[in-house]
Amino acid sequence: MTTLNRKIKFGQIGGGKDSFIGAVHRRAAISDGLTELVAGAFSSTPEKAKASGKELLIADDRNYGTWQEMLEKESALPPGERIDFVNIVTPNHMHFEPALAFVEAGFNVVLDKPMVHSSEQAQKLVEAVEKHNVVFGVTHNYTGYPMAKEARDWVRSGRLGKIQRVVVEYPQGWLLEKIEDEGAKQAEWRTDPARSGIAGAVGDIGSHCENLVSYITGLELDSLCADLTTFVPGRRLDDDANVLLRFKNGARGVLWCSQIAAGEENGIAIRVYGTKAGLEWHQEHPNWLYFKDPAGPMQVYKRGNGYFGEAASRATHLPFGHPEAFFEAFGNIFMNITDTIRARLVGREPTELELDFPTVYDGARGVKFIEKVVESSRSDQKWIPFD
Repeated sequence: MTTLNRKIKFGQIGGGKDSFIGAVHRRAAISDGLTELVAGAFSSTPEKAKASGKELLIADDRNYGTWQEMLEKESALPPGERIDFVNIVTPNHMHFEPALAFVEAGFNVVLDKPMVHSSEQAQKLVEAVEKHNVVFGVTHNYTGYPMAKEARDWVRSGRLGKIQRVVVEYPQGWLLEKIEDEGAKQAEWRTDPARSGIAGAVGDIGSHCENLVSYITGLELDSLCADLTTFVPGRRLDDDANVLLRFKNGARGVLWCSQIAAGEENGIAIRVYGTKAGLEWHQEHPNWLYFKDPAGPMQVYKRGNGYFGEAASRATHLPFGHPEAFFEAFGNIFMNITDTIRARLVGREPTELELDFPTVYDGARGVKFIEKVVESSRSDQKWIPFD
């Protein structure tokens, strides 16, 4: 058997009414036309969960009040009828327990970032994934853009030479005022240490920066020096961060992220400089990738053309000139995860292109990065070893 004669089925934990990221995940997951949402426990209370499930037209017998109920009843269904993976899109403090429980029950998991609250939790997930041999994806969606994949191929091929300098940034301005006190749901939990974790901007968007650097360059961190600031009076977590990076190959880097950068929206961008050339990519202009050749003019590569590599081409769904962006990038993450699940279900090894998604190991490294940044910022010894 080489093909699966049914759609991949999934259930969702969280993501109910008024959830931004839950709706994004649902739309991305089904974008290939071969995946369907069949179950869920969509909120933290049974009443809200079932109300959200009803709005999403989930069948009554698979519209669960709690994730524990979903785990119990989906586990009782025969293979082929139960969900093939669970998608967890709750606030951060609700990631670990359901993720671990579903992994230990043998279910594949797709989890929003940052993966969990602590390296101890992350290590338990790593060990569980290895023990139960499940597919585990973390939705660092910026690695799903075709141009991010092409940038990675340039670095891998040696086109830039030895990497010496990396600059990555993610400026936002939406938390310039203390809107968490005004009923803004997204701001409330993201600025609450009990729900968001030990970091604010660093955990929310700085983790994306770290992941993008690792994905494109393949560089391993040696040490870092961080300065976290909380500019808005009364806010309990950082809303601005500056981090100096040292990599094991000798390269140096700068990472800054901010949620109080007035007028900024979602400006994640990366610049990578090697001994031969440099590159630059901006998420707010995602279809262009810049190649900087010191011996000639800067070149602009445009998505959808025939001169891209396999990974970027696989991640491209529209002809050139038709913009692809945020939803498509998320969809590429889900496409590779579900293709990997599908390959396993039919008894073949997934291809390298199918396996191109952030895993439990990337998630664990991201959690460690957040911890080290906070440790450095709080310490008088500013340079903190990453190992």
